[in-house]
Amino acid sequence: PYRRQGPESGGPAMAQGDHIELHRKRHGRRLDYDERARKKEARSVHSRAKFAQKVKGLRAKLHNKKRYAEKATMQKTIKEHSERDTKKRDANEGPKNAVPAYLLDREGTSHAKVLSNTIKQKRKEKAGRWNVPVPKVRPVGEDEVFKVMRSGKRNKKQWKRMVAKVTYVGDTFTRKPPKYERFIRPAGLRMKKAHVTHPELQTTFSLDIIAVKKNPQSSMYTSLGVITKGTVIEVNVSELGLVTPAGKVVWGKYAQVTNNPENDGCINAVLLV
Repeated sequence: PYRRQGPESGGPAMAQGDHIELHRKRHGRRLDYDERARKKEARSVHSRAKFAQKVKGLRAKLHNKKRYAEKATMQKTIKEHSERDTKKRDANEGPKNAVPAYLLDREGTSHAKVLSNTIKQKRKEKAGRWNVPVPKVRPVGEDEVFKVMRSGKRNKKQWKRMVAKVTYVGDTFTRKPPKYERFIRPAGLRMKKAHVTHPELQTTFSLDIIAVKKNPQSSMYTSLGVITKGTVIEVNVSELGLVTPAGKVVWGKYAQVTNNPENDGCINAVLLV
């Protein structure tokens, strides 16, 4: 069938969205784009309120459910961001004069405002901004990570891929039937433990992996649990006895992989503190 050719390349025609992207790359946006976007955002509240007042029936139910979820998330975020009081015992602070027997065990406490530890963690997570030991990594192509598997009666189908790198697969994972499994993660390359070094204690611990947080190569590798050099993983640090300022035990912490696990046969990582 006839296909319209592209204006410059001589190749097949681009989708309309690609033309817009190309124009934006060459000439940039309108000078007042940011201001218009800000005003549009400010006006959206009024249009949303107008819609909420007019909508009826099933659409109203769906709309209210969506707004309820948004408000609940907002309230949760505000609650997490709010500072809270923490009581800290002062060893030096004590009674100067004689005190009754029932007050002998009591020690002075100082109140301090601390920001929720989860918020600090989330701020670091935002866009993967951590002070990492390996800031730059070698790009790993798909041809290196995935090996093409031939399937079908005459081995003509080539839609299956075998992952040739070390992966982490959770305990609750259940394989699809082999006929329908697109990405095959070999059991021999699955790992559940990592040798994690604490940079301040200068000690290495063998810890369980909880999840693959971010693979810098691709979001697809992250979802598949592929672990390459520079990947940020979450490890179980409950046995290290780390606690928050409020006195709660820290369950999981992030660590960055510093070696090539597929070459060494083990995962070495540095804890991000």
